[in-house]
Amino acid sequence: QVQLVESGGGLVQAGGSLRLSCAASGSIFSSNLMGWYRQAPGKQRELVAVITSRGITNYADSVKGRFTISRDNAKNTVYLQMNSLGPEDTAVYYCNLVTHRAYWGQGTQVTVSS
Repeated sequence: QVQLVESGGGLVQAGGSLRLSCAASGSIFSSNLMGWYRQAPGKQRELVAVITSRGITNYADSVKGRFTISRDNAKNTVYLQMNSLGPEDTAVYYCNLVTHRAYWGQGTQVTVSS
């Protein structure tokens, strides 16, 4: 069984920054994909950024240049550094891990005030 524990969400003013963390525990293959998705009210869940165990990254166009995903394989932890936040970034952010199947965190709220 795999568990994902997220932290770092909160309320921030537009132009500010936040850093999300997600620690994975349990039976995790060394080769895996970790990432962040988000879901705003009334919208579908969308990909924000993903990173392979080798460090290859992919970002949604809407966050390129503002968000940075990274990971610490020794700690099975993925991070999302979010800069230049705007109200459009307000959403529940979910951590995702794909090994032999997909796992999701419980979500952490990010609210950006204008």
